[in-house]
Amino acid sequence: MPDSVLYCSLHDPASPCPSGYNTNKTVSVWGGGGRIEITLSKFMAIQQAFRADWYQSMADGEPLPPGASRKRIKKSVDRTLGFLDDCLKVHQNSEALKNTEIIGVIEGGDILEERLRSVRETVKRPVGGFLLDGFQGDSLHDDPKLNLISSVIGELPEDKPRLIHGIGKPDEVLECISRGVDLFEGFFPYLMTEQGRALTFNFKDNIDPETEVLERNGCGDNEISNKPLGNEGKMIPFTTDLRSEQFRGDFTPLLEGCSCFCCKSHTRAYLYHLLVTNELLAGVLLMIHNLHHYFGFFQSIRDALRDGKMQQLTELITKQKF
Repeated sequence: MPDSVLYCSLHDPASPCPSGYNTNKTVSVWGGGGRIEITLSKFMAIQQAFRADWYQSMADGEPLPPGASRKRIKKSVDRTLGFLDDCLKVHQNSEALKNTEIIGVIEGGDILEERLRSVRETVKRPVGGFLLDGFQGDSLHDDPKLNLISSVIGELPEDKPRLIHGIGKPDEVLECISRGVDLFEGFFPYLMTEQGRALTFNFKDNIDPETEVLERNGCGDNEISNKPLGNEGKMIPFTTDLRSEQFRGDFTPLLEGCSCFCCKSHTRAYLYHLLVTNELLAGVLLMIHNLHHYFGFFQSIRDALRDGKMQQLTELITKQKF
């Protein structure tokens, strides 16, 4: 991928990361075979072999439950800063990493004081960018989390990229962008594919008047596709659950107007059949569509930023949440 920026993160955002396994000298990562304990030397050996354009510094970034003790959160910040210093020592003496940037990690849980301490100490180090960690998991739409993000971003230099992990829903992405976040992981399309869901939200502000009237009156296709029930009966906006029986005889494209291979070549009924029969092709076709749609969404963000239309895009996405 010569035209792409390759980034190596510590954890897979689409997989669970149990807490309680990090120490002052190791962090634990989780894969198909279970827990793997990573030392600093092993972590840096991986980076030197991989030679990504950017890589996240080793960090004590396991998910901390709301209300975690100040002592535990302070330890997380201290460990992360210590790991960063150790990584920098190896990085600066490595010929293999001379064209690679190290990304400093901002920890601090839900305590503003610790977040700011993490920011101010990390900014002193020669890093190529900053990662806001620990915001993944529960919904981002509560004032404390958003206020923390705003406070952290306000302390970071504008000439280096600001990344965030674990945020992928379209409305949450826009919330973060409005606060100054630059880069996001692309795990959300994969996560939806694993659940048999297709991304079907509208991100084009030139929606035709007839469709807009149908959607407003509850008669449009988005009334079906944007509001399926989740595994626990929760509403999941922005997606279509293709395992639903209603698509058994639906021979329309997965998403009208989409130019991806899946939508041009196959129908909802075919995707439904592949999913309920557990065919491997289901995930392949869904991933093609979901990545294509998600990339289109981010292109619409870049266009809106260029043209000064972020407010219109945000309003369009927000009204599809409910």
